[in-house]
Amino acid sequence: MSRAGVGTVLSAGAATLALAACGGSTPRATTVVVKRAPATAASTTSTVTAPKPAPKPPAPPYPQLLGGAVGSRPTGFVPAVRWQGRTAAWIARSLSGVSLMSFDQRLLELHLHSGTVDAGTLGWRYGPSVGGAELGHLAAAFNGGFKLSVGVGGFESYGRIGAPLHDGLGSVVTYTDGTTDIGSWHQGVPAPGRRVASVRQNQPLLIDHGTAASSVGCDSCWGATLGGVAAPARSALGVTADGRLIWAGGEQLTVSQLAGALLGAHVVRAVELDINPEWVAGYLYGHRGGKGPLAPVPALAAQHGIPGEFLAPWSRDFFTIVAR
Repeated sequence: MSRAGVGTVLSAGAATLALAACGGSTPRATTVVVKRAPATAASTTSTVTAPKPAPKPPAPPYPQLLGGAVGSRPTGFVPAVRWQGRTAAWIARSLSGVSLMSFDQRLLELHLHSGTVDAGTLGWRYGPSVGGAELGHLAAAFNGGFKLSVGVGGFESYGRIGAPLHDGLGSVVTYTDGTTDIGSWHQGVPAPGRRVASVRQNQPLLIDHGTAASSVGCDSCWGATLGGVAAPARSALGVTADGRLIWAGGEQLTVSQLAGALLGAHVVRAVELDINPEWVAGYLYGHRGGKGPLAPVPALAAQHGIPGEFLAPWSRDFFTIVAR
């Protein structure tokens, strides 16, 4: 009887054992595959949790006056008022003494106020001083137009007439949806099918289609000045192609300088408002954290100012800018 040897073959990590059978029978091979156990290694998984950011404080329920609103140095447009976390108004001051305020109508709206004299105290939606719900949302205010008795402008508010409207005059038109446009009455405004809330007219348009009126070199054509000076305090209100309202004013301005400042701010249509130091003024308002009386900030560092700063009854009509 023969004995077969035992052979050991290692290949690719497997051991094969071949055994020869006895009795002259055909040898049978038995294969045993031994798999290597996979190496194990202890692993530690650590989870790093980032700290949650602190929640942002809610936006205050009043317009926030920003640092750019205060000052007198010349600057381009800088943020002046924030509402609901977004910049709603800007202010710019030029070397020539012009101040400009720009208002985003998506966040702010304009209201036309009567005065104790122009157009009288009784029966108006917005009277001779800021009050009621307006106080909590007040962002800015500025002067209106010439005295209504001069006969170069009209006044209408919520269906009531303070002075008759005239075709062709430059008109500040506010619609019932809170948006305001500027144009010639019945030659551009009001827009067809839109309901009008208020209209304030004052002379022909100072700027139309992005071009100053041909008479801007004639200072006397744009209102009588105290003492006959050519460059008294002047103001105007314009609108840009994208709908921003721009108020401009200065203590010593010719008509040409006023129009130039508005064109530099990309105004496409504008109306000259009141002139002379006693009646030209603009304000931004701080809300003192929602506590205490409002803090008016003059738009013009050297402006004569309005007694009571529109927070007390005033004799002339004026405009407020209020957060929506």
